[in-house]
Amino acid sequence: MKQQTYSNHRRFFPLYHFITMPVLLLLLIGSIVNLVKSSHDNLYSASLIVLISVILILSTLFGRMFALKAQDRAIVAEEKLRHYVLTQKRLPEELTVRQIIGLRFAADDEFPALAQRAVKEDLSEEKIKKEIKNWKADYYRV
Repeated sequence: MKQQTYSNHRRFFPLYHFITMPVLLLLLIGSIVNLVKSSHDNLYSASLIVLISVILILSTLFGRMFALKAQDRAIVAEEKLRHYVLTQKRLPEELTVRQIIGLRFAADDEFPALAQRAVKEDLSEEKIKKEIKNWKADYYRV
């Protein structure tokens, strides 16, 4: 697998990002066009198709959001443990979830100091990632 860096760490799942979501969007657009062009006789069924399209899109988005939230919780727990193992101290409470997620890419030698800087300078997730010198890859997150 290609060496992961800041510039290539974002991952896309082609089936989801480039097929499923665009097709669902086309389904919604088509169902709205169908509803607008429908006659009085099939207005009910056309409106149900729009409703089903919206529900499909929301279900797909919620499914992804829920999975990412679960991954975020796991990352926070892992990084809290890693910080404790490295420093024998708890990870600073002032860190946000997004900051901790950014810190996960820092190698052990720079992780504690970068965590302190993140608190002190209120670094964003992106700024934290850009500050990392020794990138620790995460190939599991989608």
